[in-house]
Amino acid sequence: MVQGLVIVGAGQAAFSTASKLRSLKDDRPITIVGLEAHAPYQRPPLSKKYLLGEMSFDRLLLRPEQWYQDNNVELRHSTWVEEIDRQAKQLVLQNGSTLAYDQLVLATGATPRHLPQDIGGDLSGVFTVRNKDDADRLSAEMKPGRRLLIIGGGYIGLEAAAVARHLGLEVTLIEMAERILARVAAKETADFIRAVHTGHGVMIREGMGLLRLIGANGRVVAAELSDGSRLDIDMVIVGIGVSPNDALAARAGLSVRNGILVDTFARTSDPDIFAVGDCALQPWQGAEIRLESVQNAVDQAEAVAAILAGGNQPYQPKPWFWSDQYDLKLQIAGLNLGYDETILRPGVREGSISIWYYRNETFIAVDAINDARAYVTGKKLLEMGKTPEKAVLRDAQSDLKQLLS
Repeated sequence: MVQGLVIVGAGQAAFSTASKLRSLKDDRPITIVGLEAHAPYQRPPLSKKYLLGEMSFDRLLLRPEQWYQDNNVELRHSTWVEEIDRQAKQLVLQNGSTLAYDQLVLATGATPRHLPQDIGGDLSGVFTVRNKDDADRLSAEMKPGRRLLIIGGGYIGLEAAAVARHLGLEVTLIEMAERILARVAAKETADFIRAVHTGHGVMIREGMGLLRLIGANGRVVAAELSDGSRLDIDMVIVGIGVSPNDALAARAGLSVRNGILVDTFARTSDPDIFAVGDCALQPWQGAEIRLESVQNAVDQAEAVAAILAGGNQPYQPKPWFWSDQYDLKLQIAGLNLGYDETILRPGVREGSISIWYYRNETFIAVDAINDARAYVTGKKLLEMGKTPEKAVLRDAQSDLKQLLS
């Protein structure tokens, strides 16, 4: 009996795996097991256009339900897997039923980190945003004039701040590190983005931690900060990163290390089980990385689909990311891990810059803010394995196209 492919998780990576298999004319039975009550949908707009009311949920769906029926892809909504029985090659679901598989793809994603209960993390009015239900709950609270505290100065927190200011909330953002974006971007990028936020009225307090949230009648009303000050607030958004959903894999005895460990073919330590997207810890340039991006979720999933369909090409990540804040569009190509030099290049128009990262004299990444030309050039250079001449980058009047010749 043909058991087919089972995909655990129903996000972008799960859909992309199934969709690519069908485009490759692979007609094996596919079952997608998802915790939510919805078909797979885009997540980035949830905290932006969807929260702002500029995009309906129907427009977020990657495909309508009919597509799955037409393509012999079974969606099991509101369902989760308790156990993987690798010897029997079957899943044990939360209701005790089982689901057999020939091959299995884990696309379990990641979960936002929450504040501990003992410092008020369980109070009403404290939010994280990862799925539609989170966004719906938050939307009901985002009222003009309310005082919002955002904890975390990474991209999640900064994007939330931009949306909140657009909706008319008073926003204070605290970051425990010495500056925003300390883990992911150069000082030059952080300085530019900070100036944009303060110009929109966001109060940013760096080097500032949270001691505890203070509640009244179960609802957050204030925050006590690490300098001893008290901040009266109406609500909180927590943006302190995510943790990979790798517990199911760990229980099954798969290799797990801050994510599900996979090889260059996205195979886990069990050759019949793959992992893709935010949950996968993959090899990259002699290191191990987890890429939390839509681009990686799609590209890695499509690479796995090609392997399942009989291909033998390893997945080689080509990381790129983006962040929209107000009228600011940040596009990132490459990974700046271990950079030891940066070059700031003014853009061709006001309000645009790019920051070019080097490690050991080798170009490794670019942050382009409102500068699509710099982004496209940097991305092409990375794909070509070329390092641009620093003198050209430092000359704001030079044409970036010459770097590609």
